[in-house]
Amino acid sequence: MSTEVIVPTLGESIAEATLGQWLKQPGEAVAADEPIASLETDKVAVEVTAPVAGVMGAHVVSEGATVNVGAVIGSIEGGAGAPAAPAAASVSAAPAAAAPSVASDEAGDLTLSPSVRRLVLEHGLDPTKIKGTGKDGRLTKDDVLAAVSAGTASAKVEAAPAAAPTSAPVAASSARAEERVRMTRLRQTVAKRLKEAQNTAAMLTTFNDVDMTAVMEARSKYKDLFEKKHGVRLGFMGFFTKAVCMALKDIPAVNASIEGDDIVYRNYADISVAVSAPNGLVVPVIRDAQDMSVADIERTIGDFGKRAKDGTLTMDDMKGGTFTISNGGVFGSLMSTPIINPPQSAVLGLHRIEDRPVVRDGQVVVRPMMYLALSYDHRLIDGREAVTFLVAVKNAIEDPTRLLIDL
Repeated sequence: MSTEVIVPTLGESIAEATLGQWLKQPGEAVAADEPIASLETDKVAVEVTAPVAGVMGAHVVSEGATVNVGAVIGSIEGGAGAPAAPAAASVSAAPAAAAPSVASDEAGDLTLSPSVRRLVLEHGLDPTKIKGTGKDGRLTKDDVLAAVSAGTASAKVEAAPAAAPTSAPVAASSARAEERVRMTRLRQTVAKRLKEAQNTAAMLTTFNDVDMTAVMEARSKYKDLFEKKHGVRLGFMGFFTKAVCMALKDIPAVNASIEGDDIVYRNYADISVAVSAPNGLVVPVIRDAQDMSVADIERTIGDFGKRAKDGTLTMDDMKGGTFTISNGGVFGSLMSTPIINPPQSAVLGLHRIEDRPVVRDGQVVVRPMMYLALSYDHRLIDGREAVTFLVAVKNAIEDPTRLLIDL
């Protein structure tokens, strides 16, 4: 008996996706609700699970193909199949040299994505010795790179037989190589939307810097009590999100958007925050952030980060958003001009904190400083409003008491 595998509903207004990867090959045994394929939509990766237990049948659709919701992509056959094939491929040995190889009996039934498999082979690692932090314990690129940095998980090195004498020297292979990889649907959508923002908005960026001394002192003083009470670490995003919500209330144009010939103003702040995921940055939304405490905000961001790493963020998590905060400082960025995420009208860029000499009360002192960048749509937001907004954020961060008394 054969059961069709179809593309599930992907979310409101999402009608198609790209088949990113088959996780099960024909003939392999599958359990009910076990992931068998990965789909890439405009915003998130979605797993297709087996509707019944059985054996993976033929793949009707190949990897990289575009599929519509409800389309048949494969089948599950009745009966018992073979166990999953080892995910790690063997590495060919170079002439007269020993090459690392991953023993197939140790690889078990690991399922590795193409990018992870490539890293494993490239660095000669044994994937069974790397702890996976992805969904269901799967290895992610970050897991492999961490193992490389730590120097662990080296594969067994098997001595290759001595090379037979040759009459002529063997030419060394060139180190130059190219690889053509199809853009993911997420990357295609990001590229399209960012270019759309540049083509449509009259985009401008204004800068300021902020003294992080007060916030860093507060964080250092209360971080242990905060984590003990709320079960989440106290970071800087909670402070900045609260400061942004206050500034948006004072300068409502920054929280507005243009729809046709109308301007839509909002009395709520749904803040989009960029978090890192295995396939790139994703931007989930903190709903009604204006009504949340710093603890609520930090808890929500922490949950987003965990789910992004596990690949369990949904379309609803990233729908909407009235203003974006992007923290390039976690990657070491000193300064940038972030691009607006349409139909939003502004985005705040945060950057790394570094000690710099500044003048305070006529004296040159060293303070932990951060550059802030506000990119905005000049069609809607005047320069005066943009600068006033950025100064309001700066003042709230330099004097966090303002966050408590709404100043």
